[in-house]
Amino acid sequence: MEWPRTVDDAVAMQERLRTQVITTSAPDLRVDTVAGLDVGYRGDDAVVGVCVVFDANTLAVLDEVVVEDKTDFPYIAGLFAFREMPVLLRTLDQVKVAPDLLVADGQGLAHPRRFGLACHLGVHTGIPSIGVAKNPMGRFDQPGPSRGSTSDLLMDADDVVGKALRTQDGVKPVFVSVGHKIDLDRACAEVLRLAPRYRLPETTRRADTLTRQVASSG
Repeated sequence: MEWPRTVDDAVAMQERLRTQVITTSAPDLRVDTVAGLDVGYRGDDAVVGVCVVFDANTLAVLDEVVVEDKTDFPYIAGLFAFREMPVLLRTLDQVKVAPDLLVADGQGLAHPRRFGLACHLGVHTGIPSIGVAKNPMGRFDQPGPSRGSTSDLLMDADDVVGKALRTQDGVKPVFVSVGHKIDLDRACAEVLRLAPRYRLPETTRRADTLTRQVASSG
């Protein structure tokens, strides 16, 4: 597809596509394979895209793809998807194990226009998707101290755009938001399943490690 080259065109695309986001789970949604997606940077315009596919039940790695590319879209808050989507879609084209769920290292509905990277990936591919961010975009109260505790992530006039989720006892929460074709409670449940030992889900941990290794090499 042809990607926008100006800020105005990118915003217009987000406004148009956000109406296609589905915030409910299909009754028969089954997640046996899950992909973690991340992008690293090597300089201003060189990007490294990573897709790691896991068995959702055992967390065994089933496939990994790394793609290096260049981007000429400017670095603008709220429009990161236009720097990162093209290389991530190339990684998804190359994986040999189809994921049932995409986990993006970033935002879904927790976005000024309710259309972050996870939403864009989900709408473009048709695959259920979740955004899991290390830092909040919005306001929240601290969830309870135990694993599985949540609190609402709010933006604007108290719109609930996600959850602050405590994945381990006493650690800082992560911030989960719907991307596409999944509801928020199910999204949080999937993130907990993917984070049996550490704060970050294994999808994010492995993808982040790979992007750092490749981006820092050479």
